[in-house]
Amino acid sequence: MTTGQSQSGGSAGSTIRKFVFWDFPRASWPYDVVVTLILIFIFVTPRSWFRDQPRADRVVLLSSTAGSVRVYIEPGLLQNVPEKLRPHRAAELIQQRTGKLPRSVHVEPIRDQAEPEVKGFIAYTTP
Repeated sequence: MTTGQSQSGGSAGSTIRKFVFWDFPRASWPYDVVVTLILIFIFVTPRSWFRDQPRADRVVLLSSTAGSVRVYIEPGLLQNVPEKLRPHRAAELIQQRTGKLPRSVHVEPIRDQAEPEVKGFIAYTTP
């Protein structure tokens, strides 16, 4: 590259290099274009593209007393499971979470008084 090209930034490679390394003085129009493109990317890009959104635990230990454990289970994990099979499935989920298989599990749905929808499940285990 000659000295004249590097000072004027006339070549396409030089222009691309400037955009990649953001080599523009502040308050210049190319600087404003790059900032605008970044803001558009941030606010227009769908969240699903990144798939790294934090997610709350789906099985949460609420309390443990004298070997008995009370566990919250997200509704989607047990809602489509028949009621008779819920304790067995809940025991599997608790084992995956804690590493210990509970002896017996009693599962109760959590319902909102205003809505009939199940908000989650509480599983009670015995030692």
